[in-house]
Parts: sequence; structure tokens; C-alpha cells
Amino acid sequence: MVSINLMQGDCLERMREIPHNSIDLTVTSPPYDNLRTYNGNNDLWCEDVWKGVIEKLYAKTKPGGVVVWVVGDATIKGSETGTSFKQALYAIDCGFNLHDTMIWSKTNPPPQTKVGRRYTNSFEYMFVWSKGRPNTFNPIHTNCTTAGKPSSGGSTQRCANGGRQELRKIRRSGKLVNDTKPLYSVWTSPKSNGNDHPAPFHLTLAEDHIKSWSNGGDLVFDPFLGSGTTGVAAKSLGRDFIGIELDPTYFQIAKERIESA
Repeated sequence: MVSINLMQGDCLERMREIPHNSIDLTVTSPPYDNLRTYNGNNDLWCEDVWKGVIEKLYAKTKPGGVVVWVVGDATIKGSETGTSFKQALYAIDCGFNLHDTMIWSKTNPPPQTKVGRRYTNSFEYMFVWSKGRPNTFNPIHTNCTTAGKPSSGGSTQRCANGGRQELRKIRRSGKLVNDTKPLYSVWTSPKSNGNDHPAPFHLTLAEDHIKSWSNGGDLVFDPFLGSGTTGVAAKSLGRDFIGIELDPTYFQIAKERIESA
């Protein structure tokens, strides 16, 4: 039986109730600059606040724990704000490793009629921060297009001088390419729609991160619960879960979704 603890309120305040070094994995999507209003609460999101959240996340994360921070940037006066990068760099200052910089590529990005002299944005960053070496990595696999065919027998990498060196050589003759291989760091899925929240992310996205960076019985956390997607995914995968949401309307939506999951 999994444990579910949902809190309504300011995450900076409610996170004080969570013991230090107790969270195995955080999967969250904080506000993106001023891109959404969140029932008028977005004015509360500023640099001092996101710095405080990242500091508290470091304190609450177990050694070897991971934070997945899904984020994008607003474009103001023709320039992207770069807030996402500032947050990633501040996480390093707090003690996290920037373990991986991943991309969520959306198959159905919202249409933008006034993009100016730039291409329509169709992705978000997924920064993976770790408190030391990650305790868990269960890579998601995809099918190999050359499955069953003879292997080339080895692999090489480019050296600093521009030449190539052999990394490994397969000594057994007749070895065939495996059926599957780990995914690359660009994950493709649709943008989620519905559930009365202005910026939901796709359930599969949350599930795949939870599978990758945690095991059954681990504690998963989301300080920006929103419509409850991370909680739904955590519960369905047998993880304990803590979620915090500031807005009472969204909190009720999340509570109902997670209870019925």
C-alpha cells in the first residue's frame, strides 16, 4: 500500500514538514516566467522564490537522489529570458550535479501566430539534478532499427586531436544487434490537454522519469503539484508520494485525480 500525502499551501512553507535527506526523486514543472497566470498566483514566482525552492530541494533530497526540473523560458522583447539556465546553474551552486540535460520534444506544440523572426518553440528542458551519484538508473528502452543484424564488432570515439580511437571490440564472432537500446536524451510525446490546468505535462513523461530514477517503494515528490500528474504516475507505479499545491482549485483537481488513479 503506497503512502500519499497531499498538502495545500506555499511549498516553501510546507516543505519544512518534510524531513531532510528523505526524498528519493522529485519530478516537477515549476512556473515558467510569466507564461501562465495560474489563477493570479504567478506574481508570487520570482528569483528569490525559485532559489529558495532549489535550496530546500537539495536539503530534502537523499544522497543519491534525483530532481527532474521540467522548465521553459518566456520570450520578452525578442529575447528568451534564460531563466531555465539560471536555475540549472543555481542548482549546481547549491550542491547538485547537473547529471543530465534532457529535452521534451512535443509532437503537438501550441500554435503561435506572433513568433517574430524565430521558429515556433516545440520543446522544453528537463534538467536532471543529482545529489551525488544517482542511486538508481533504470533506462527506458526503445526498439533497435537494426535488431537481429550482424554487429559491426566494435565502436570508436573522436579524440581531442580529431582522430578516432577504438572503445571496445566484440571478440565473439556472429554477435547480433540487440532488440532494444536505451532511449536518447530527447524524449518525444504530446503536450497534455484538459484537466482544467493551464500547463499540464503528459502522464507518460512523468511515468518514464519515475521508472528511470526510482524503484518501487521510493518516495517521489512534486512541490508544484498542479493537476496532479506526477502523483497519478507515482501511485500507479507503486511509489510513495508527497505533493504540494498553492492554488486551492488546482489542489482539488489533483486530489481527485490521484484518489481515483
